[in-house]
Amino acid sequence: MIKKLNYYCAFILLLSACSKEKETITFETITAEKTVALSNDSIPPTCSVTIHLDQATAESGRAGEIINATVAKQLFNHGDDGLQQAAEAFAEEYTTNYVKTLLPLYNHDRQDSTKSTWYHYHYIINSHTQAGSPSTLVYLADINSREGNAHAISQQVVMNFDTATGRLLSAKDVFVDGFETLLKPILLEALQQKTGLGTLKDLRASGYLKETDIFVPENFILSSDAITFVYNPDEIAPYSLGSTELTISYTALEKILNATFEH
Repeated sequence: MIKKLNYYCAFILLLSACSKEKETITFETITAEKTVALSNDSIPPTCSVTIHLDQATAESGRAGEIINATVAKQLFNHGDDGLQQAAEAFAEEYTTNYVKTLLPLYNHDRQDSTKSTWYHYHYIINSHTQAGSPSTLVYLADINSREGNAHAISQQVVMNFDTATGRLLSAKDVFVDGFETLLKPILLEALQQKTGLGTLKDLRASGYLKETDIFVPENFILSSDAITFVYNPDEIAPYSLGSTELTISYTALEKILNATFEH
């Protein structure tokens, strides 16, 4: 079943900057749901998609339209027909591909009850928005999926938007050129302080950075006084350690912040 909830969320972002008029972005909730059975067994494996997303309302103007199109593109690789349509198209494509890909395999394994759990899939997205730095809002999408794995996989997608234009802000909008080289040691120090592990050797012995060096993640949250860098599970630490968030104040980042970035 796919449906749209036609009501406004109580949460309204009122964000302003000294150099700009107050911009108001309001959101409503859209929902897309689809469940399919893999077979006609009495208790068949299933695939379910459940999506609950914040969508900028029509009253949010052109900036809201751009935000919705960007969210659709980032989460579903769709966007031309609107966020609701993109969510519905994703649910349809995901469940269709599930049956097409797994039914031949399930037919081979269906007599082996020990393998039935391999064929239960789900894909869940929930989002929320919050105020960011001056003249920005933060859109956070939490994704939980299971595709025949021993455990579900969780990840977070973060998008920071300019409320005046709806434009998605990248790290290049926030930091000076060449910021990666300057930011990596700051992030490593923050990780050491967070974990209480003083050396790279200690970090790796505890599971951190065993497969990679520290890097600047694509996910970061702009707030009023700091930036939180979000590493999803398995990015710098094993899944068992969960996600890792490193919060660094603007003061500590002052030397590498772009002069045009308001904070």
